[in-house]
Amino acid sequence: MSTETKEETFTLEEILTSLKTVHRLILWNDDVNTFDHVIYCMMKYLDYNESQAEKIALKVHNEGKCPVLEGSFTEMEVYRKILQQEGLTVSVD
Repeated sequence: MSTETKEETFTLEEILTSLKTVHRLILWNDDVNTFDHVIYCMMKYLDYNESQAEKIALKVHNEGKCPVLEGSFTEMEVYRKILQQEGLTVSVD
């Protein structure tokens, strides 16, 4: 009776992704949301003060995107879903 052990292989990208412990929540520019709505969401859900939230809204407008939060993948997914429900365009990097 022969027992074969199957070796599991991973790509370099898969290994690097699994080692990455800090993920970022990225807010993207869109043609739908107003500055006021973005500022409101940054203050309400991510605890930014008004000045910080305004800077984020301006950066997103001018540069197309802005990282707004860092943490575990699970934590970023929770905030991504919350902000998407508010109509914002967000992704986890």
